Amino acid sequence: MMSVNLDGIWELTCEARGLKLAAQVPGDALSALVVAGLVPDPYVGTNELGLQWLGQADWIYAREFEADAALLAEDSVALRCEGVDTLAEVRINGHVAGTCANMFRRYEFEVKPLLKAGRNRIEIRIAAPEPAGAEIAAALPYPVPHSINPIQSMHRNMLRKVQCHSGWDWGPCLMVSGVYGSLALHASSDARINYVMTETAFHGSDADVTVIVEADVFCEGEFPLEVRVGDAFLRETIRLLKGFNQVRRTVRVCKVQLWWPNGLGDPHRYDLHVRLGAQDVRKKIGLRELELINRKDDFGLSMQFRVNGVDVFCKGANWIPPDAMPGRQTPEAYEDLLQSAVDANMNMLRVWGGGQYEREIFYELCDAKGLLVWQDFMFACSLYPATPVFLDNVRAEVTHQVKRLRDYACIAIWCGNNENIAALNWYQESRENRDRYLVDYDRLYEGVIGATVDACDPTRTYWPCSPSGGRGDYSDCFHDDTRGDMHYWEVWHGGKPFESYYGKTPRFCSEFGYQSFPSMEVIRTYASPDQFNVTAPVMEHHQRNAGGNSRIIEMFSRYFRMPGTFENFAYLSQVQQGVAIRAAVEYWRSLRPVCMGTLYWQINDCWPVCSWASLNYGGKWKILHYLAKRFYAPVMLASFQRQPGQPIELWGINDRLEPRSGSLRVRLVGFDGRLLWEDTLPVTLDANQSSRLAEYAIEQLPAAPDQAFVLAELTTPEGTVRSELFLTEYKRCSLAAANVTHTLQAAEGGFAVTLASDAPAFFVTVDAEGVRGEFDDNAITLLGGETRTLHFRSKAPVSAEAFARSLTVRHLQASAS
Repeated sequence: MMSVNLDGIWELTCEARGLKLAAQVPGDALSALVVAGLVPDPYVGTNELGLQWLGQADWIYAREFEADAALLAEDSVALRCEGVDTLAEVRINGHVAGTCANMFRRYEFEVKPLLKAGRNRIEIRIAAPEPAGAEIAAALPYPVPHSINPIQSMHRNMLRKVQCHSGWDWGPCLMVSGVYGSLALHASSDARINYVMTETAFHGSDADVTVIVEADVFCEGEFPLEVRVGDAFLRETIRLLKGFNQVRRTVRVCKVQLWWPNGLGDPHRYDLHVRLGAQDVRKKIGLRELELINRKDDFGLSMQFRVNGVDVFCKGANWIPPDAMPGRQTPEAYEDLLQSAVDANMNMLRVWGGGQYEREIFYELCDAKGLLVWQDFMFACSLYPATPVFLDNVRAEVTHQVKRLRDYACIAIWCGNNENIAALNWYQESRENRDRYLVDYDRLYEGVIGATVDACDPTRTYWPCSPSGGRGDYSDCFHDDTRGDMHYWEVWHGGKPFESYYGKTPRFCSEFGYQSFPSMEVIRTYASPDQFNVTAPVMEHHQRNAGGNSRIIEMFSRYFRMPGTFENFAYLSQVQQGVAIRAAVEYWRSLRPVCMGTLYWQINDCWPVCSWASLNYGGKWKILHYLAKRFYAPVMLASFQRQPGQPIELWGINDRLEPRSGSLRVRLVGFDGRLLWEDTLPVTLDANQSSRLAEYAIEQLPAAPDQAFVLAELTTPEGTVRSELFLTEYKRCSLAAANVTHTLQAAEGGFAVTLASDAPAFFVTVDAEGVRGEFDDNAITLLGGETRTLHFRSKAPVSAEAFARSLTVRHLQASAS
């Protein structure tokens, strides 16, 4: 088979605005405009508002290419298009080759009759999304509403494009258009492979791997077939008929090296090589057994993932597109973000349904790093049409995406949508006529998506909605913690105190979160110093959740003393975010096996914004991510007091597959640094379980709650982990005016920063502003007279002098000044 790759520099035209420029494919029009200097960076200030015309713009991508005699001699020449966003007409030499109506589909057009020897011209004419969506909506027999955000492009639910392009409560409204996948001509006279998929059946330590090849054949005849999985090999000659063919062949892999999630073992992968006729397909596959256990029990309906016979507590977060501008979604960004997930001891990410089916590099990296993926289909926070045209479009989308992705070992579950069963209660139209919209819901998510998943991937569970109680359950699981997965938003959206997490026992919490401001390094990229105020116009523009900044301030008033400067405001907002999510995760991890998963909202940002993310836009760690590294550690110590006056509970969580023995040291330390009380006891942590290690009545502690804190240390052969517990709100405590000092020295891969304090200091956070990289720990507690050394791993060259100038050190007591 011959191929002509059409990626590279194209000519991009917007006739209505008189624009003509060079543009990269894969890429988007907005990124090209920014690179060319024709529009300002939309992330700076309020520049986004001046770019709302993007949704009204038609675009033409064009380029020339050569077709030689050898290419034209083949029986078929197909143009394969992926990631065309969204409504487009493809022309070759002025003739229509085909049309696209879904950026999530693969389109293939037979173009040999349109080609000529020598120079050819291809055009992709992309229609403006906003008027197209409005036209589709107007033709419907009844309204199909969607959620509205502060800056919103309407009718996004009519189009099969990234839903958050239209704006979200954390994202900009930038209705980008472009071609985000590869474009190529594929010429063949024998067979063209469309998909290669595998199924695995284990037999003791061996596995039969069935390789499924789907191909279009252009002439009936005999074809050589080769299949290799690791060292297992098969070669034979097969007879194929003209047209579509599916071939299944099985090879046995002996003494299988299993693929394991992060923290449980090596995510081993085998090389898969398939050759049919003249075409080769190569990829890597992991071999593992995965089950979703949904069983009725004394608490409701369980939800737990079992991998290779081991029940896995899923630790992770929700993933959104890594950038609002597709041209900035680079391989380096994916590697950096996903490695940060691994470094924070995560083992699962949820690809959220308002974004995109991710690029191959995302799944390849998740496979390589042992990150399980909860994969939503791309429907979110909306009702959707159920017209025959829409359903047929979705059926083709799901067929392609499932066949494309199913061989990644990381894919743990297919999920129909994000929150759309709950959305039936959000809109006046659906509240007044729920039956009508419920029928549409069922037609889409069961009649099309569910049925298509069942047919295309019988090896995995299809989960109709997040949250939900599973197939056949049309109840609202937002507020039901007894069955399936739950989204718990009562703390952020409902304004409840952090202690409300202790009143919930989710079986699997797939969304919960709390906002913070970005770090100052990021804020400086979009706001000038005159805007360093929480109510300044630019600062409010970069807050997309209505009332979000007010919620942050109101929660400050419950738990903290008000910060004295804007820089301290940003710092304290991150402390508060970390405290909130830590409370939920530590408690819910202690509830295993009743609760078996926590995926907080969210790990990443798609632009610089005040949001729920634990990573800043650009990838640097917020305080929450440092805390996540500790509260998701495989051996972890949790301490909490469910309500004032109730006992202090200490729990050991052990995700290892062997028990851990050690000692627990519990101290009551005054805020002046004096040791007031101490207890030490031997402990054993059961394998892959949570264990209650100790409980203390508040009355037995010899200090008032506002005078001291509990410091617990768990020591096992893996090392010592700490947990600190305040016995009342931070604002009520008379914290010492600690003098925290630091010294710096060069270290392998970066620098070592040694911290010391003359009194207890809390959430001591070192930031290297403007320097790419992160510390091995941060936001720590320092006792008086104690030293701690934090190691910074630099991701770009930096001198010791420049690094020293970049450093700032903050702690809780000083933030109020």
